[in-house]
Amino acid sequence: MRIRSLGVIDDAVVELSPGFTAVTGETGAGKTMVVTSLGLLLGGRADPALVRIGAKAAVVEGRIVMRPDAPAAVRAEEAGAELDDGALLISRTVSAEGRSRAHVGGRSVPVGLLAELADDLVAVHGQTDQQGLLRPARQRQALDRYAGDAVAVPLEKYAGAYRRLRAVSAELEEITTRARERAQEADLLRFGMDEIAAVEPLAGEDDELAAEAERLGHAESLASAAQVAHAALAGNPEDPEGIDANTLVAGAYRALESVRSHDPALGALAERIGELGILLGDVAGELAGYADDLDADPLRLAAVEERRAALTQLTRKYGEAAAAGTGGSTVASVLEWAERGSARLLELDGDDERITELTAERDGLRAELSLLAQALTDARVEAATRFASAVTEELASLAMPHARVTIDIRQAEDPDGVEVDGRRVAYGPSGADEVELLLAPHPGAQPRPIAKGASGGELSRVMLAVEVVFAGSDPVPTYLFDEVDAGVGGKAAVEVGRRLAKLAKSAQVVVVTHLPQVAAFADRQLLVEKTVDGAVTRSGVTVLEGEDRIRELSRMLAGQEDSETARAHAEELLAAARADA
Repeated sequence: MRIRSLGVIDDAVVELSPGFTAVTGETGAGKTMVVTSLGLLLGGRADPALVRIGAKAAVVEGRIVMRPDAPAAVRAEEAGAELDDGALLISRTVSAEGRSRAHVGGRSVPVGLLAELADDLVAVHGQTDQQGLLRPARQRQALDRYAGDAVAVPLEKYAGAYRRLRAVSAELEEITTRARERAQEADLLRFGMDEIAAVEPLAGEDDELAAEAERLGHAESLASAAQVAHAALAGNPEDPEGIDANTLVAGAYRALESVRSHDPALGALAERIGELGILLGDVAGELAGYADDLDADPLRLAAVEERRAALTQLTRKYGEAAAAGTGGSTVASVLEWAERGSARLLELDGDDERITELTAERDGLRAELSLLAQALTDARVEAATRFASAVTEELASLAMPHARVTIDIRQAEDPDGVEVDGRRVAYGPSGADEVELLLAPHPGAQPRPIAKGASGGELSRVMLAVEVVFAGSDPVPTYLFDEVDAGVGGKAAVEVGRRLAKLAKSAQVVVVTHLPQVAAFADRQLLVEKTVDGAVTRSGVTVLEGEDRIRELSRMLAGQEDSETARAHAEELLAAARADA
């Protein structure tokens, strides 16, 4: 992350380790700003009071390495973002006036998208900010992953039956609630089918009738034109002296025929003129036949127009939808409507039979779902018992020896749900169970949801214990713990560090801590320190190695970096942590 003009931080770069990173420093040095910066990248509330005095805006930029198929990467790409060499670039700007802007993968996005991505990127556990496993839905998902195949196998069967039940119930509701509308639809379809059947239209008939009507309506002019053309080609019997095209062409042929032997080119022209004479004779014959066959019967024309009117009425009523965008209705579109209407009518007429079939299938699926849901509940209860025992054991080593964690698994009830043993159970995509982690912090205390049953420091330790037990089951790749060491010290602090290191073997862990016992277990330790003018600059967040790390651990142990006793203790602590790893 790069942080600019945020609180006491002027300009600083924070490089986090792939494993366990500890952030340390004097009180007020700006460690909390590191947590706040990450919170802004995760869609947290933008407070203009965080902007450094004299700056126009605070800017936090982050580079998050992830697989291209990771849920956060997929969601970001859906929003138009792009990965940069396997990393997602996120930035958040907060102006001194309170305006906030967010960018993901080079694309400006709503701040709400950052919060969506956060669900799959980072689990934050701190005094005031808790995410991830505090949500009951995430608790159920994590418990299912913890249980493994014992839950996964029945859950897969349940999910298939649940999807089918939803589909069957939706179809049954659609048929029964719209029975009157469907009956009216069937009546309209029958009426239309009867009208079409009465006319008996034929495919292409409208085009043929239109051509015939055009011909019959102009029969006299067509006959006259054919006669005049015939006379021009073959001569007029009433005018023996007249010259026609056939006579002229024949004369031209004779003129060339007598000399064609003297020049092949002229002979070729003579042949073409001979072919022209044959073509003129054929056309003249067809013109004579056309004029003789032309039907000028007005009764036939009236019948054609009547038939066309009947077809037009059908196309106006039933052809428009089929011909939308094609330039007009046709008999073909009417026939298409009739074909679809026939299929739909068969479907509507079979409603009663279909309702009986769907009702029987629905009842069978409900019974099957009840059995599968109970199998899921049994598997979850067994896994929850093992899980609660493991977390309680972890808490005993984290200075909470009397705390007890349990998991409450109950079936959600819904007045509209499925009746099971006199209760209405709400079946969801993952079963009928509501899963909630409960904590009794001391003997005699009533178990309460972990978000309400623990103080801020206790809650971080509870969540650490939960995350350690869930390690490898929860898909979130990064965990941030702030004040996880509140109220602990000595041996308990060592156990906190040891468990953070254990969690870091399967995920990235970032911890803001005051305890050297915790920091000693980190793969990388970052020191946040101010300059003399009270600002944290780019060089104010440094990676501690070797002698520098010993000095910081000495300061954290005794408040004296140069104390020989503190240095010896720091070296021993660091060596013990490395040996433990």
